[in-house]
Amino acid sequence: MKASWNNQIIADSNDWIELESNIYFPLTGVKQQYLVPSTTTTACPWKGIAHYYDVVVDGSTNKDAAWYYPEPKAAAENIKNYVAFWREVEVMD
Repeated sequence: MKASWNNQIIADSNDWIELESNIYFPLTGVKQQYLVPSTTTTACPWKGIAHYYDVVVDGSTNKDAAWYYPEPKAAAENIKNYVAFWREVEVMD
């Protein structure tokens, strides 16, 4: 699977996880240079606290377009160290 935004591949991996219709990429498959930590967090009752990244490509920012669970609850332990995308980030195989 690959994720792209603003004509740039920002993630690419064969080791992805699908959960609730979202594709989670391992950190090793994500191009970290395009991620800027955000202060945004949200809570999921069974996954835990999600933290966000802005996706920045060629000077354009897609606010909070990536999220991850640094300390997921036990039921979501399999997505620890994985990142998912939304907000116009295209995920394709």
